[in-house]
Amino acid sequence: PKEEKSFGLSGLLAAETRMWQGVELKFIEPAEARMPDKKWRLYEFKGDNDPKVLHLHRVSCYIFGRDRHLSKYPGYVATDHPSCSKQHAVIQFRLHEKDDGVGGVLLTVKPYLMDLETTNGTFLNGDKIEDQRYYELKERDTIKFGNSSRDYVVLLDSSTGK
Repeated sequence: PKEEKSFGLSGLLAAETRMWQGVELKFIEPAEARMPDKKWRLYEFKGDNDPKVLHLHRVSCYIFGRDRHLSKYPGYVATDHPSCSKQHAVIQFRLHEKDDGVGGVLLTVKPYLMDLETTNGTFLNGDKIEDQRYYELKERDTIKFGNSSRDYVVLLDSSTGK
């Protein structure tokens, strides 16, 4: 018997757009992705060591995880704890529209956190966040990946620490 042609969605095109140097990314940037317009920083704390600083304003998206194949990916941040997934979470800067109250629109670029369907989760201010959902990050928010003892704190360059 002659086989019928199938024109249904196979997912191959979508998978192709998620490839980076042979690695399939669990996340691609959305249409509203933008470069940040403020100087955001992410401070990594572990024990009594001096914090490491990640300047978040340099790219529009950061992928956190253990996948060493992504070490040269712009915005890749290694999380070496065994409870972290290869591609664990992302911080994505997105354009946000807000009604200005007089018939116009205010446009701002804000950072958002998303867990990439991990086993051990991502925590925002101590609460486990849902998979595949954006959470707006605010100044002084804390992030934890899996069961890692590292704490990450989001701050603006202009923060005074008060």
